Amino acid sequence: MEPAAGTGVQEHELDHESRAWLTALRSEGESRRAAVDRLHEVLLRAARFEAARRRDNAPYLRGGELEEIVAESAADALLSVLARLDDYRGASRFTTWAYKFALLETAVKFRRRAWQGREIPGTAADWENVPDLTLTPGAAAEQRELLTALRDAMATALTAHQREVLVAAALNGVPIDVLAERLGTTRGALYKTVHDARRRLRASLTASGFDPTAGRGDGA
Repeated sequence: MEPAAGTGVQEHELDHESRAWLTALRSEGESRRAAVDRLHEVLLRAARFEAARRRDNAPYLRGGELEEIVAESAADALLSVLARLDDYRGASRFTTWAYKFALLETAVKFRRRAWQGREIPGTAADWENVPDLTLTPGAAAEQRELLTALRDAMATALTAHQREVLVAAALNGVPIDVLAERLGTTRGALYKTVHDARRRLRASLTASGFDPTAGRGDGA
């Protein structure tokens, strides 16, 4: 969904180059086409930079997949930037702001490619198989009781969907965008699911006489 018009920074507050970008991208005809083409080249450079940075840790890539990721990332980033021009606040140069869209898209596509064909661990059916946490010999009895209470709360306080998402994302490290794609939902919906699941766990532990925030020092 495109943001409401008029929510962006006032153009007179921008540096000359950023103002020129916005003017051209909001124009019509050949001026806009030329600006879109130039922006696409900027985003391609950003995507290539991020892809090169990640390439050595991506042995799963084959053949021309790297350039495919670059092309897809730049194209998707271009659409995102054009849809969010009114979100630009001028805190950085326009090209710096746009550059980040390509970096994000490239990172997302690398994560998705890494999980391609892999089964998502920690489904609702087998969440109990998450390895138990082995306490050190000197751990207090209260810590053992807290772990038991936490596992009980996972079983009783959460819905099957909340367990599935929490185990996959929080315990097994499945990237949230990969999980969203597999479950046919959105990142925002999954973030809310994780938030609600953690809130339920805290409430359950508190009701059992435990302080979920003990030792964290942040009061959260």
